[in-house]
Amino acid sequence: MNYGYARVSTDQQDYEGQLVALNGAGCAKVFAEKESGAKTERKALARAINALELGDCLIVTKLDRLARSTRDLLNTLDAVAKRGAPAHVYDRVLSMRT
Repeated sequence: MNYGYARVSTDQQDYEGQLVALNGAGCAKVFAEKESGAKTERKALARAINALELGDCLIVTKLDRLARSTRDLLNTLDAVAKRGAPAHVYDRVLSMRT
């Protein structure tokens, strides 16, 4: 199953475009939040990772929606991998890439 994760940093921003893209990528469920990427404890991301099972996939529209720093990205990808799932960045123009 594909799970999506959408994030914007402030209440003034809208993640509707991310939701449309993630639904287009075949995500059965999308976890979304308005939270700064500087925070490492993001509740919706934690729920998305915890939902993953072997063979599932976590999809984001842009890498910076998943992590703000290289260290945060590596920690997040490690958590995803420990669930037995890959993470993909979905590009609306180029389809899916890793």
